[in-house]
This record gives sequence, structure tokens and C-alpha cells, in this order.
Amino acid sequence: MKDKVSGIKASGLTIYDPIPIDSPLYFSNTELEQILQEGLRRFSTAGMPIRTRSKEVKTRVCQILGYPVPQSFAKTQPRFPGQDFDTYIQKSNNLQIWNEEITPTRRYVLIKEENSILTRVRVINGLELARLDTTGTLTQKFQARFTPTGNGGKLLSHDDTTNLAPYTISEGAGASFVSEMPIDYPKPGRVLGISEVYIRLQKLVGLVFDDPGRDQERNRGALLHQEVCRVLGYQTYQDNGQFPDVGSAEFLG
Repeated sequence: MKDKVSGIKASGLTIYDPIPIDSPLYFSNTELEQILQEGLRRFSTAGMPIRTRSKEVKTRVCQILGYPVPQSFAKTQPRFPGQDFDTYIQKSNNLQIWNEEITPTRRYVLIKEENSILTRVRVINGLELARLDTTGTLTQKFQARFTPTGNGGKLLSHDDTTNLAPYTISEGAGASFVSEMPIDYPKPGRVLGISEVYIRLQKLVGLVFDDPGRDQERNRGALLHQEVCRVLGYQTYQDNGQFPDVGSAEFLG
């Protein structure tokens, strides 16, 4: 495998240049797993936010395989088109692939992380991975970022859509949801209008809570969801996993 790494370095190829599967520079599944296992094992991600961790691991993968590190990683599918694979850093065994179907011929590099240390690498092709998918449901995720121009945020849309408006509470101020749960389906006449939602969420500005850790976005989001439920007027907090993600750092920072 050292010859392949040397060959890639000498070729001038980047991770975005396709390599035929029969090329002497193409790593087989077994070779890819072995070389990444040796190069990534014991790599520390301590203190890295999720985005930084992902970039640092991809940088390390480039170096291990002999590729130059790009100035920025393009959002291609897969992320490493030249060797036809994606990388997934996993703390648990629940792999989630966002916004795309499993590709049978693609390789999926699963990297196990325990206590901020990379411990194991497994390479599996899409055909094998698809057999483990018992739902057949495409997992979709939409990400948006709002950068406020001043303190306190801003209401960008003052009115609800014409389709939603008839179902909102006409006099939302003071309404609470004593007998309802935040995970219940919305009921006609029991939906807060967008302006009232904005007014209530304004109470979160300046909120301080203990940070569970820079790489604990899920737990941080749960804390914020709990506070959102409170200011919206719910008496309890529940989450069935369907709440949209909210970036506390960007909104409350």
C-alpha cells in the first residue's frame, strides 16, 4: 500500500479526480480499511466542535492516502470522489445518511469514536449497507443559519401564510398549553401566530445555561428545546426526536 500512497503523491491527483477501479492507485475495500485503521487509530478529537472534527479527520484521511489537502472540502457526493467513499464519524452504532439514497457501489467509511479518540475503522459498500436499512426511508435534513444584525433578533415575517392563518389563535397573548404536550399534533385554533411566537421566544435572549461540551450539540439542543417549551407556554418538556435542530451558539451567543 505504500506504493499506492507514493504513486498518488507523485501523480498530482486530488481527492476529486476519479480513478478507475482497476487502476493501481485505487484502494480496495480491504486496503482502504487497513490503511485508515492504522492512520486514524488513537487520533484525538478532544475539544473539537463537530464541524472542526469532521474537517480534521478528512484532512488526516487525505494525508494518509497521499492526497494534497484542499483549502476547503467541497460538498460533493461522495466527499472523496477519487476513491468513491464518504466518511462517517460515529459515537454510536446508529448511522444516519442525510438527504441522499444509499449508493450500492459507493464505499462508506465508518469511523468509531470513543471518549474523543478514534478507535476503529470499518469500510462497507452501499450494497451491504442497504441490507441493514430496515426502513427504506430517506432521512432528510434542512439546515439554515440566521445571523442577527443586532441584539434581540428580528421578526422577518410579521404574518402567517394564508393557509395557516385560519388555524392560529386569534388572541395569542397569554395563551398557555396546560393540558397539551409539545409533541402533540397541532390543533385548529390552538396554534400560536408567528408574531406571538417571536414575542415569547424573545424571553430566551440572554438566557444562560451550563454548556454540556463543545461536541455535545445534541445535548445542548435538548436544553434549548426545554426552555423553548417553557416560554411557549407548555407545562412539561417532551421530545420524540422530531424537533428541528436549533443552533444555540448562533442565536444566543
